[in-house]
Amino acid sequence: MAASVAWRTLAAVLVATAFGCGHAAAEDVPLPLPRPSQADWSVPLSFRAAAGPNFDSAAVSADPTACDYRLAAVALIEPVPRLIGPGDCGGGDMVQLDQVVLADGARVDIKPAPVLRCEMAESLAGWLREDAGPRLAKLGAALRAVENYDDYECRTRNRIFGAKPSDHGKGIAIDIRSFTLADGRRIGITDPAVSKDLRTALRDSACARFSTVLGPGAAYHENHVHLDTDTHWKAICRWEVREPPATTLVSVRQTIDSVPLPPPRPAIADVANSRPGNI
Repeated sequence: MAASVAWRTLAAVLVATAFGCGHAAAEDVPLPLPRPSQADWSVPLSFRAAAGPNFDSAAVSADPTACDYRLAAVALIEPVPRLIGPGDCGGGDMVQLDQVVLADGARVDIKPAPVLRCEMAESLAGWLREDAGPRLAKLGAALRAVENYDDYECRTRNRIFGAKPSDHGKGIAIDIRSFTLADGRRIGITDPAVSKDLRTALRDSACARFSTVLGPGAAYHENHVHLDTDTHWKAICRWEVREPPATTLVSVRQTIDSVPLPPPRPAIADVANSRPGNI
């Protein structure tokens, strides 16, 4: 009996000690910092923080620039005089480029309408009017729309955390995915099934006009082409004009060969001799 009481007493002491140690350990663990409010994440602390240290309020004006006047003669635009940060994002003399007017007066929609600096929009309009439009017209139908994959966006390069700011955040870059012709055909700018001569001509003309051209062969640009007018870099032209996969026709041939042929049709004489009464 005495031994049983002793064991129960020892067990009680051990349990009490264990719970006491666990409580002490819990008190030693620091609590996490309070989560900032949503307002702290999305709203800059001040206008100066949003605009950046190099912002010059005296340079902001709603008056059209010389570039605005030139661009308005060949495109339908909506002025966006200034976009504000945060950080290095934004810029002056921005426009929304809704349509480009071809030499014959036909209008080409940019979908969705990109927001770009005027000089970049002017380069894009010139490329569509003088290079891409005439080359696409050789397919038998005029250019009517351009698919815009990305334009102004305040982000890092290729959306990689910690990377340098993208030229998209400065309004000097656009990503093009495809063209639409007047007859409804969609021409993918990087589609190997599209004429190689056409894609080569588009690449060469783009590389002659823009400072940076990135397409297939450049990381993250397999299904579109990036164009920008960044003058701080040596000109880059990285766009592989690829052939259709060689296995495409082979696989089709193999598929056809694998389909079993129907059994041979019996001869007419055999059918007649098998009828009842002819035996």
